[in-house]
Amino acid sequence: MKKNKMKTGCMLALLVLVSGAMLSGCTGEKKSEAKNDKINVMTSFYPVYDFTLKVGGDKVNVTNMVPAGMEPHDWEPGTRDIVNLEAANVFVYSGAGMEHWTEDVLKSLNNQDLIVVEASTGITLREGHSHEEDEKEEDGDHEEKFDPHVWLDPKNAKKEMENIKDALVNADPDNKDYYESNYKTYAEKLDALDKSFQEELAALPNKSIVVSHEAYGYLCSAYGLTQMGIEGLTPDSEPDPARMAEIIDFVKENQVKTIFFEELVSPKVAEVVAKETGAKTQVLNPVEGLSDEEIKAGEDYISIMEKNLAALKEALE
Repeated sequence: MKKNKMKTGCMLALLVLVSGAMLSGCTGEKKSEAKNDKINVMTSFYPVYDFTLKVGGDKVNVTNMVPAGMEPHDWEPGTRDIVNLEAANVFVYSGAGMEHWTEDVLKSLNNQDLIVVEASTGITLREGHSHEEDEKEEDGDHEEKFDPHVWLDPKNAKKEMENIKDALVNADPDNKDYYESNYKTYAEKLDALDKSFQEELAALPNKSIVVSHEAYGYLCSAYGLTQMGIEGLTPDSEPDPARMAEIIDFVKENQVKTIFFEELVSPKVAEVVAKETGAKTQVLNPVEGLSDEEIKAGEDYISIMEKNLAALKEALE
């Protein structure tokens, strides 16, 4: 993942000074006056935000850090995020390298009581790699050690939800039964989602998908598919001509009918491949963040994944 460590370090130093000033004189009330006696939870980006809302229900105030409609890979927290973390009871992040800023931010906090949960703990991670290895030394270590997109396998989403549930129980043991009940309800929904993917993808004749960036490794591994990514694990790279030629040859040789892109990233490169091969383009959502329109329409992780399943079925028939 591309990041400038020096820039991040300077930014955090400034944020610590600013947040320290803003919090001075009021630290004693930051947790005792949680709204409606609910616990305050900060989440890093959409999937863990959605899972926390589902498990926490009306016992938690949840604030998501990455704004709606923003791609989270290279996002970094601002001053308000640091201030909110200082006042939080629980911080939930997915981990596996997705939030490159987490370690530095947590070290900067004065909040010693913050319960921190890396939701991907206990999930077997896929090794990461990059198509841009020639550039990785340009401004630091940019290569992903692991593929961070664990939540795109519903079984992994269930594990992340379980870890979040355990953190909420730790923070608020009086409401343990409530959190356990909510987790059970949604764990069953995720089991049903997993079953649908297994049953509906297994019989399809084609197994290869071409995607704008390689976010779907866990999903493909779970359901016997193969992904060919136009870009690597992060969607901010530009494929070179050799990579584009490789993708175009793959599409033609495997008679791929659909080139998948995602809503939060420009579809330009996917459209070029589609034009060169006669394929069409279609959205396959990595559920890294929802648009304002999707949120207003009541979409969530499960409904978006159901749409992903429908798109995959259409493309692979």
